[in-house]
Amino acid sequence: MAIPRFVHLTDVGPRDGLQNEKQPVPAAVKIELVQRLQAAGLKDIEVTSFVSPKWVPQMADNAEVMRGIPRKGDVRYAALVPNMQGLEAALAARADTIVVFGAASEAFSQKNINCSIAQSIERFRPVVAAALAAGVAVRGAISCAVGCPYEGGVAPARVGLVAGLMREIGVQQVSVADTIGVGTPRAVQAAMEAVLTHFHIDAVIGHFHDTYGQALANTLAALEMGVWHFDTSVAGLGGCPYAKGATGNVATEDVVYMLHGMGIETGIDLEALVDAGAYISAFLNRPTLSRAATALLAQRQRTT
Repeated sequence: MAIPRFVHLTDVGPRDGLQNEKQPVPAAVKIELVQRLQAAGLKDIEVTSFVSPKWVPQMADNAEVMRGIPRKGDVRYAALVPNMQGLEAALAARADTIVVFGAASEAFSQKNINCSIAQSIERFRPVVAAALAAGVAVRGAISCAVGCPYEGGVAPARVGLVAGLMREIGVQQVSVADTIGVGTPRAVQAAMEAVLTHFHIDAVIGHFHDTYGQALANTLAALEMGVWHFDTSVAGLGGCPYAKGATGNVATEDVVYMLHGMGIETGIDLEALVDAGAYISAFLNRPTLSRAATALLAQRQRTT
């Protein structure tokens, strides 16, 4: 299949990227980050999650953040929800998309949400039905689609099983997530192939962490299959609270730099995106994890 001419990116930095930060990030900073991302051209942004603050205290300001965003009509604002209560809160906050989740690893599912894979997906059945009835889009995330911190390698057949279950309950799009960043191109392609037996290529999303420095290679491997939707995180923010050592998603800036260099359109202004990453990195008092942003910021300093 030909490499796509256009790639659609969802920036998950405000939610997936910040959820594991130890220092509190004020709602005003999160709102400003979303504002900068949409100003840079992002059309899909994963803003927050409606989970118990007991488990994810960083997202306790979810409704405040959703209310405070200066919304643009062509941007979709997503929120992760774990149950019906979370969905009701997300609907009240006017989320355009909800994200439900399930692991391709039984051990990870038990450690994360204390139930089996099948049980976890079945719990989302009424949530998905209610969201669709309310006119809200539903995306599913398959975590540990390549490897698990407890089980090791994950068979593609298991990924296909979860994809089939998600499709059966009404999930419209599915992200194939290398949660702990152990995947390499062939393994990622095998996981993608398993998902493609249940979802059309237009409904499949790549979600790659960069723990072993493989995220860009894995993005390219998925591109070569025709995948044109990807989750990325500005400044390489993120990690997984249930996977020790897992680093952030691939940096949005790095993916955009690669795609533009390949002549692939994204609709994103790279310089404005670098500014958004620099903004949140400055607040967190650490350098950006994006290699492209680091280089471009250094180039700016040399020319000023």
